[in-house]
Amino acid sequence: MSIIFKTNLIKLCRVTLYQNYRMSAPKCSVAICQFTATNNKENNLKIVKQLVSEAAQKQARIVFLPEASDYIATNKNEAKAFAEPLNGTLMNEYRNLAKTKKVWLSVGGFHELVKNENNEHQIFNTHVLIDDEGEINGVYKKLHLFDVSIPELNVNLRESDLNEAGRQLVPPVMTPAGPLALAICYDLRFPELSIIQRKQGASILTYPSAFTKATGILHWETLLRSRAIETQCYVIAAAQYGKHNEKRTSYGQALIVDPQGKIIAECPKYREGHETNQSIAIAEIDSNLIQKVRTEMPVFQHRRSDIYQLQVIGGEKIPINDEETFSFAHKIIPASTVFYRTRHCYAFTNIRCVVPGHVLISTMRCCKRLEDLTAEEVTDLFLTAVKVQKAVENEYSASSSTLCVQDGKHAGQTIPHVHIHILPRKPNDFEVNDEIYDRLAKHDREESQEPLRNVAEMSQEAEILRKYFYQ
Repeated sequence: MSIIFKTNLIKLCRVTLYQNYRMSAPKCSVAICQFTATNNKENNLKIVKQLVSEAAQKQARIVFLPEASDYIATNKNEAKAFAEPLNGTLMNEYRNLAKTKKVWLSVGGFHELVKNENNEHQIFNTHVLIDDEGEINGVYKKLHLFDVSIPELNVNLRESDLNEAGRQLVPPVMTPAGPLALAICYDLRFPELSIIQRKQGASILTYPSAFTKATGILHWETLLRSRAIETQCYVIAAAQYGKHNEKRTSYGQALIVDPQGKIIAECPKYREGHETNQSIAIAEIDSNLIQKVRTEMPVFQHRRSDIYQLQVIGGEKIPINDEETFSFAHKIIPASTVFYRTRHCYAFTNIRCVVPGHVLISTMRCCKRLEDLTAEEVTDLFLTAVKVQKAVENEYSASSSTLCVQDGKHAGQTIPHVHIHILPRKPNDFEVNDEIYDRLAKHDREESQEPLRNVAEMSQEAEILRKYFYQ
């Protein structure tokens, strides 16, 4: 079983777990780690093993490593040469370490080597969460890259010169300490991300970091405490410390902050003359405190969603469980015919196709009209349509598409459930271009010219289309 498949399967189970979480878990000890990574990968791993062993001896259930725990290179060429895939040697060392020490391990920033669809190598700054059996439970690619120049502070870094930016949020992962959200360093400066993660069910936010000395002095503690207060979550931030090379110095001060903004665990701040530091700090995550804070000041219930909203653009990809079924008004859609799913909608192959590649996208919630959908559902539905359109055009070598919503009975809607038809188009596929609308209006009636397909044929097509979304 591949790492990706295992991860997707775990995510599928996780959705129900964290939605059902009721802040009733016992207290859980966690550890933050702080050290000075260099371009010596072997030595960095040796330090990581020492820190994790110490944390395990102190009964920590989850151990958090800083960003760039694998290495901090001295130049771009070195950084490229050292990167590894998630099934490489170094990640296997981390997985074995977690399994051996029986701890969950947050590898806060791993230089992940990936081959894209053009067989080209890319590098992502990736936060990997490993459980105490050594299985990967969460993979998050850093969304916000640190491209910043502040001459007066001697800060001049362009993370995008090496790394690609991530393209999606990752739902909170259920852990022994509760639902845990993944982020990395510079993500800390974007409160929209933490608000959405809280809305998705997070009770713990994580910001493994390699904050520069200059920006750390100004903003590090303030930002971390702010994220905790505004989301009413624990904030856990492992950190790099000290002088990595002649060009790079990190601030340190790894922190754990409680939902009221109080620092409950802390490692040293960087000091001149103390160029390296290797330390851990332990704290308890208390789910009852989260519940107390959120009950006494229910700010998320007081948010004015009738006036403003914050939502994920493009939907949150969710793995498909082939054992389940989907509702399409009164009809049942087998999961084997579904090729893409988000929180609010799903795309599936059609039982009658007006043109090859004619597929449907339906909302998860059964609503008859577009006006019955929330703003978040509408956004998800149409951004999903763009993604699906691109995939079917690619698969069926089409140059255009017809997208159609029959919004209500008198518009031709025969299934009283909001859905979008996507029909890939080719030159001269109809003698009269707009004939497609007449054929579409009749395609699911007795006078239809299109034959009914069986589930096996629809499932085979869905399997082909899934490759565009679940590689």
